[in-house]
Amino acid sequence: MALTREKVLDAALKLADEQGMAALSMRKVAAAVDVEAMSLYNHVENKGDLLDGLTARVFEEVEVPDPSLPWDSRVRLLAEGLYTSFARHPVVVRALAAQDANPRSAGALRVIDALLHALLDAGLDEEAAARSYRSLLGMLFGSVLTGTTGTGTRAERTEPVVAWFRRMVTPEELPSLHRVLPALESGDCVQDFEYQLDLLIGGLRHG
Repeated sequence: MALTREKVLDAALKLADEQGMAALSMRKVAAAVDVEAMSLYNHVENKGDLLDGLTARVFEEVEVPDPSLPWDSRVRLLAEGLYTSFARHPVVVRALAAQDANPRSAGALRVIDALLHALLDAGLDEEAAARSYRSLLGMLFGSVLTGTTGTGTRAERTEPVVAWFRRMVTPEELPSLHRVLPALESGDCVQDFEYQLDLLIGGLRHG
């Protein structure tokens, strides 16, 4: 079967998910698709194009909603779609956050355009739409990275962090933190993202 750009990018994305962006190389991608490394240059210009392309594949996983839906439904569907796709590929989120890769493809641009269209339909002007778009990406990046990023270091500690907080946070010295601590311990990133998304959409409705 003929090699295509899509097959190259999908192989690169799989390797990046498994080994990290730093370990990704043209040689490894070539081996994954069973060709010589030079053959890849018929489909990607260089490693930068490879990184941008695999990042675009993550955006392309998101289904663009029907433009006749209410703007807030479209924002929610797109945001939840991006969250799901980003959570499957946190290595790409780290590259995006570090500005090491950008989603350069027509399919990725359609997703971004659909999200900006929904924000403009909410009554925002161009500057407000851009700020809201960046805020939404920040929420997405933060939720995904908080839930998936680790250093790989599991250093031993004499007291687990939860136990330390419970011991240190007293109602006399830190009353507000003590009151909210059980809720902080019981939360998770998915719940937090949905809550943040509700706040953002609610703010846009009443802005």
